[in-house]
Amino acid sequence: MKPFLSVRGLRSGYAGGVVLGGVDLDLERGGTVAVLGRNGVGKTTLISTVMGFVRPYEGSVTVDGREIAGARVDVIARAGVGVVPQGRRVFAPLTVAEHLAIASRGPARGPWTRARILDLLPRLGERLGHRGDELSGGEQQMLAIARALLGNPRLLLLDEPSDGLAPAIVSHVGEVIREVSAQGMTVVLVEQNLGLALSVAQQVAVMQKGLIVHQAACADFASRPDDRRRLLGVD
Repeated sequence: MKPFLSVRGLRSGYAGGVVLGGVDLDLERGGTVAVLGRNGVGKTTLISTVMGFVRPYEGSVTVDGREIAGARVDVIARAGVGVVPQGRRVFAPLTVAEHLAIASRGPARGPWTRARILDLLPRLGERLGHRGDELSGGEQQMLAIARALLGNPRLLLLDEPSDGLAPAIVSHVGEVIREVSAQGMTVVLVEQNLGLALSVAQQVAVMQKGLIVHQAACADFASRPDDRRRLLGVD
């Protein structure tokens, strides 16, 4: 069976410089992979290249057999890819309701409706009239996740969703990721919080210097402290 997401020989970077040196990654439908690595190894560039924010120099990215490498962001989104970007990118002047309305434009395309998302993220329902710059960091992160889910993606890319959040909010983010995964969504999670990553993913892919150098089942990686120290510098 062909993988739902297949990345082959992906090279990209900025202004001619190379950040990704030839990434290979496969992910089955409905699976969750945690992409780990120290700062600056290319994790965010990988997400940005798959989503079309950065154009690849060469290589292939297929989603359910459809080639999307080098396509425009809107084309990639219509192919079923959604993103929760690093830094959330919430629009300060817009209310929560306005963010959700913009993300909901167009005909209903899947199970993730406004009502269902507010059931999953009830705090947003309490803050519908608040502007983006009136939300806490955790509320902004939930809004970024809600905005992505309203596109009903089949593949969800999350870039450092725990960054700067309190432990209780990180735990909630984990619950949300597990819920969308349980509903059959395929998830690529870039994360520095190893505890969160291992609690939601089935497999890990560790990056170093623009390449994936180690892949393993989460249970195996969790049981091998020597690998964690060697690859990530953590116990």
